[in-house]
This record gives sequence, C-alpha cells and structure tokens, in this order.
Amino acid sequence: MPVSADVVLIVLIATALLFDFLNGLHDAANSIATIVSTRVLAPRYAVAWAAFFNFVAFFVFGLHVAKTVGTGIIAPSIITDTVIFGALMGAIVWNVITWLAGIPSSSSHALIGGLVGAGVAHGGWNAVVWSGLGKTTAAIVLSPGLGFVLALLLVLMVSWIFVRSTPSAVDGLFRHVQFISASLYSLGHGGNDAQKTMGVIAALLYAHGLTKGGFSVPFWVVLTCQAAMAFGTLAGGWRIVHTMGSRITRLSPLQGVCAETAGSITLFLATYLGIPVSTTHTITGAIIGVGSARRVSAVRWNVARGIVTAWVVTLPAAGVMGALFFGLAQLIGL
Repeated sequence: MPVSADVVLIVLIATALLFDFLNGLHDAANSIATIVSTRVLAPRYAVAWAAFFNFVAFFVFGLHVAKTVGTGIIAPSIITDTVIFGALMGAIVWNVITWLAGIPSSSSHALIGGLVGAGVAHGGWNAVVWSGLGKTTAAIVLSPGLGFVLALLLVLMVSWIFVRSTPSAVDGLFRHVQFISASLYSLGHGGNDAQKTMGVIAALLYAHGLTKGGFSVPFWVVLTCQAAMAFGTLAGGWRIVHTMGSRITRLSPLQGVCAETAGSITLFLATYLGIPVSTTHTITGAIIGVGSARRVSAVRWNVARGIVTAWVVTLPAAGVMGALFFGLAQLIGL
C-alpha cells in the first residue's frame, strides 16, 4: 500500500529536524570549545549558554542563508521527496560517522554535499546551481582564512594594548569578556547553521505547493529549526569539544576571546551575505590564528592537518552518500 504524500512530508520534515538537532550536537563544540578549554565555564553551563544564544539568533538575522540553501544549490524545479531524503540521510550519516570519530567536520558542507549528490543523481549535472555552489565551496577556504587573519590581528593588537598589565589582571579581565565573545559566536552559529535546515524544509514545502507566492520560509519553520538546533547544542558534543578546545592548541581567556570574536565577525558577515559557511572551519581557523600568534610550534599541525583533510573529504563523501540514499528511496518507492 503506497504511503500518502502527507505522511512522507511529515517524515521528511522530522528527518530535517533530526539533522538540525545533530547539527547542534555535532557543532556545539564550535560554540563552547574555547570557553570550556579556558575553564571560564563548566561544560554543563557552557552548553546551556550556547543553546540559548543559538535559539534567539532568528531575532537578529534575516533568512538570506535559508534562501541560498533552498534555491541556490540545486534547482528548485528538480527538488522532490526522494532528493530531500537522499540529501538529509547522506548528511546525517556523515555527521554521525565524524561525531563518533571526534572529527570536527562541517555539518553545513555535509548537507550541501548531500543535496548536490542527490540532486545530480536525480537530474544530472544541470541540476546544480553553479553560482550558489561556487560561493559555498569558496567559503571552505575563505571562512577559515578570514578567521585566522582576524584572530591573529586581534591577539597581537590586544597583547600590545595590555603589554604593561600583569598576566593575572589580564586573565581576570578576559574571563569576564569571554562571556560576551562566546555569546556572539553562539549567536552567529545559530544564525548561519539553523538557516540551512530552514532552507531544506522550505524547499520541500515549495515542492509540495504549500508556500504561497513562491519560495518562502514560514515562521513555524524558523521556530522549530532554531529550537531543534538549541536542543542539539544542549545535548553537547564532548568528543569534538576536546579536539577543538585543547588538541589544536592550548588557549588562555585572552586568546579565547580573540578566537571567538574573529569567528563571530566572519559568521555575521557570511550570514548577512547569504553564504552558508562552516562554523567548524571558521572557529578552527581562528584557533590556529591565536596559536600561531604565540609561536608556530604552539599549534599541533598534525591535528590541524587531520581536520583540513576532513573538510576536503566532507563534500564528496556526503555527496556519494546522498546519491546512494536517493537510489535507496527510489527502490523503496518513496
């Protein structure tokens, strides 16, 4: 007996929200790694702090990123239930694999890869919107690069300003300031990352003819996506927190503030421009930047290399998985 279209739609929306939850779980480390590693906040308080700012992000940002994901990666005309199923499952499986391995790969690029893989499997290479995919792919290099440069400049500038202060006084001051920088980074994380799932659900509703006046993101989609990400962040991601917060380089509160501030600026800019960047890439670049400001050997480059390898592999790996799950969906008659 064939499954009704309404049931399929509900299942796919639930799957999208599961991805959003896993995004928060997987990328919670991006929001809290520095504030935990500097021991400014205990992990259980840090995740609650990050979850709150993840949720309220929709009050601050527009929906430019959601529109890019919904209409600017693959052509809206080829979006079907099977394409969305393949994209989501490809991204979810890759997220789970990298989360279990403690690898801070990008949930964002896993979703983009899954979309492209499933879209190409359905409509061929003509299904790809190359301009949107191009700027998203370029962000793989540009977002960590900008985070690196900004963090390096910030830590050098702040160190020069406080050169005559005692280390204990600087440490005490920046332990308080880090509450602000961590909040801004969590806000940027919630603003950019939750919108990617909003875009997928909105594209699905558009394909079913349930949005009036063309592609749009209903308010209930905004609320549920922000909530799913916030709950995922609340659940934490301790394997990746360890990698991000201590294995790349050791951080002081001053360095944590500079890394988070650099990451926040990068995320705010990308969200304003509608570019779905990776929060993982951004904060990794910033952490390497503050570590390099101290001395090049302070960065554990073998760990950084492993992270970069995961970045390169994520798009094609999630793409292959997206295509495979698209094929599976067709076999089971979704």
